[in-house]
Amino acid sequence: MDKIEQYRQFIKDILTEHAQIATTTDTVKSELIFDLEHDHYQLAYVGWQGDKRIFGPVMHFDIQDGKIWIQYNGTEDSVAQRLVDLGVPTSDIVLGFRSSFKRQFTPYAVG
Repeated sequence: MDKIEQYRQFIKDILTEHAQIATTTDTVKSELIFDLEHDHYQLAYVGWQGDKRIFGPVMHFDIQDGKIWIQYNGTEDSVAQRLVDLGVPTSDIVLGFRSSFKRQFTPYAVG
């Protein structure tokens, strides 16, 4: 399996695992969104809690120029560390939710 295919699988596995353990109800569901053509991957909550609309991303990843961009992580888990544990080099992980200036001070790629 080539590197990008492996990265896609890692991301899908992480998102699927979080979707399965998420606390959802009959009216709020976890939705997995995989855009394989453009390499966008997301877990979102969608539904209603009483009269309050629930809609928003929980996690969002992109693959750009051979690197995994963590665009959003609304969980307590360190998904960057999880990717490293799976064998992804830190040089292939970008914390997209941080400014490029702040990224230089992390152990991960700047962009």
